Amino acid sequence: MASGPGRGSAGNVIAAICSLLIPGVGQLVQGRLLAALVWFVASLVVWAVTFGFLGWVVHILACIEAARWQPRR
Repeated sequence: MASGPGRGSAGNVIAAICSLLIPGVGQLVQGRLLAALVWFVASLVVWAVTFGFLGWVVHILACIEAARWQPRR
């Protein structure tokens, strides 16, 4: 049996919801500054380049990544 937070934990659910709203915030909640910056910048770039048409794709991908993340043991 695994101990500590992992996939499906309340922390990952909260992080996923945060990343759905603003990409990178969920990763920041998990304490991953570099990943948060990458997702936030990627979101800005995609929103700007596609004039908003594909911006939600980055939101969804950041959400999934935050939900699936497991800390190294």
